[in-house]
Amino acid sequence: MQNNLTSGSVFKNILSFSLPYLLSYFLQTLYGMADLFLIGRYGEVDGTTAVSIGSQVMHMLTVMIVGLAMGATVMIGQAVGAQNRAKVNRYIGNTITLFVGAAAVLTLAMLSLSKGIVRLMSTPEAAQAGTEAYLRICFAGLPFIIAYNVISAIFRGMGDSKSPMYFIAAACAANIGLDILFMGPLALGPAGAALGTTLSQAFSVVLSLIVVVRRRMLPGLAAAHLRPQRKYLGDTVKIGVPVALQDGFIQVSFLAITVFANLRGLNDAAAVGIVEKIIGILFLVPSTMLSTVSALAAQNIGAGKPQRAREVMRDAIFITAGVGLGLAGATQFCAVGLVGLFTESDTVALMGSQYLRSYVWDCLLAGIHFCISGYFCACGVSGYSFAHNAISTLCARLPLSWLASRNFPGTLFPMGCAAPVGSLVSVLVCGVLLRILAKKQAAEDSKAA
Repeated sequence: MQNNLTSGSVFKNILSFSLPYLLSYFLQTLYGMADLFLIGRYGEVDGTTAVSIGSQVMHMLTVMIVGLAMGATVMIGQAVGAQNRAKVNRYIGNTITLFVGAAAVLTLAMLSLSKGIVRLMSTPEAAQAGTEAYLRICFAGLPFIIAYNVISAIFRGMGDSKSPMYFIAAACAANIGLDILFMGPLALGPAGAALGTTLSQAFSVVLSLIVVVRRRMLPGLAAAHLRPQRKYLGDTVKIGVPVALQDGFIQVSFLAITVFANLRGLNDAAAVGIVEKIIGILFLVPSTMLSTVSALAAQNIGAGKPQRAREVMRDAIFITAGVGLGLAGATQFCAVGLVGLFTESDTVALMGSQYLRSYVWDCLLAGIHFCISGYFCACGVSGYSFAHNAISTLCARLPLSWLASRNFPGTLFPMGCAAPVGSLVSVLVCGVLLRILAKKQAAEDSKAA
């Protein structure tokens, strides 16, 4: 199914594309949320810590995969905007080939590094066995994670955000049912959480492939399109690698902050892990807008409508900033209750609420630079996105988190402040980069004239 998004109301196109995408993101986030919620009900603090640490590692890998797949979304989107079906199929075929190889290499590498990763995370001793069991099972399921996200990226590049929503909805339902079985009656602990997630992801991939084949949702795609071609692989990698590195860099900072918390003790580690999951839910709108801007702006650029691409970015910023402000304000009144949903420990709930009340303001500021990053990707300058995130992480987020963890042992509130400060730096750098890009585009237009 191919949808052209280069005409009509920009605002309406953003909403029609982003709402199914938002629901997909929400359902995908429920994977990890269900794991953490149920382990908190059926297990002890050590199990909660194991799942929170393990899921953060998996989240880092997943967002890097999604980032790399962004290259496919953008290039397919530009080909759709240009109404070039042959190019669409070439980009789809080469994307499949690229990620089959990536799945094989990444799975073997992660399985061999599982013990080292547990040690690197400074995992509390009581949670080490559970964390390793969780990671090994999830690492074995990496081909399914990659397959689902590649299928989703292809469809979104074609302007179809609904099909991935249906696939993930079925998988999410399966995951919740399997989690209850494995962590409840079977009492498998963190291993059960990982097993439920992996099996449900495999189900999602199988279901999506059946639907794609039976409904002929990729017309014209043939085996010949799978043959690697330097141009199509190069275009995809050129966009995707900087985005993957950017997302990986951000997640490394998350993991570093987790290490800072782990060094403070089991309660702080559990509190930070729970809040990261909650933030994952609250960040659904900014994350959705990044991908929405990338897909819609790419189609418009491919159709020769750069001004309309800039309008996509502007309207998306308006939406995500408004939602971020509302969420940050509302969270101040219910932080303890939110964290308490995932733990029976009053201490963990209190510490987590401190961290959440300051961290949540990042929903507002990050939403702005997420939209700008999506525009950078659509323009083919995804390196700009990596640049502003690297600057903000190295100059603000990591050093401020470390200083707060060392100097404020009785509260997690100062550690949470590091995130919005880092995003503020990103927004300022993005403003400078937008001016540079505008001058570059003006110079290119004058040459063409």
